[in-house]
Amino acid sequence: MGLSFVQRHAYSWGAGFAGLLWPFFPGRRRIAVENLLKCGVAKDEAEARRIAKASWKHLAGHIAEALCVPGVITGENWRDHIDVASANQEAVRLLLEEKDVPIILVSAHHGVWEAATNLLSFARPMIAIARTMNSKLVGSWMRKHHFRGKITVIDKNHGFTTEIMRQWRETCAAMTILVDQHTKKGAKLKFFGRTAYTFTSATRLAMRTGAPMVVGSFVRVAPYMYRLVGDAPLRLGKDDDRDEATQLVNDRLEKAIREYPEQYLWFHRRWRYD
Repeated sequence: MGLSFVQRHAYSWGAGFAGLLWPFFPGRRRIAVENLLKCGVAKDEAEARRIAKASWKHLAGHIAEALCVPGVITGENWRDHIDVASANQEAVRLLLEEKDVPIILVSAHHGVWEAATNLLSFARPMIAIARTMNSKLVGSWMRKHHFRGKITVIDKNHGFTTEIMRQWRETCAAMTILVDQHTKKGAKLKFFGRTAYTFTSATRLAMRTGAPMVVGSFVRVAPYMYRLVGDAPLRLGKDDDRDEATQLVNDRLEKAIREYPEQYLWFHRRWRYD
């Protein structure tokens, strides 16, 4: 079955609308350009402006396309929408095939994090640690129309409760955590060579449980076609150094983002103390 008119144009409509709004957000433009230059991702201001605008448009395009994913990607065709040809094969096996162990999936606001959550739920249950919607109406709509698979969204402020840990182990779910947002309570580490306070929750969970940790992103390469980008899974023990392991996570995420910088959220204040 082919795509409907709305499904076919969702990304371009979202990106186009965001492009029209871009001139009205000078503060976000300034933050994004500054981040790109200080991180060394853009060689000059013109390139920084280009990547910043592309990133802004990708965010809106990705969200618009993600809202259509439940009507396009199904339990029968989901493998046709993932490109894993160049991915680390051990990571691919853990994510898509070895469903008898719980895993930790660590990513960033890079690529297609919303669409990927829906897609991966066909392979194994997903537990997403995220900021929940302030509006109960919007949250209810998202649960009914967006997150349709085996997905549990947990408020990031509640942490790893006993109930969630039991669910994670019993269902062999992927505990999914985005670790690139600013935090005042994290470890003082480096991200793109700049000081960034970083969440250590994923690392601490891996050290405590011994669960394998897949670090990387799914990026958009075509309409409803997503590529896994990342290295071999990390396996940590209780005696490993928490900050060193978390720095390795940062380094791996940085590597993926440098490969596809137009799909990263450059316009948030990730670096506040350097």
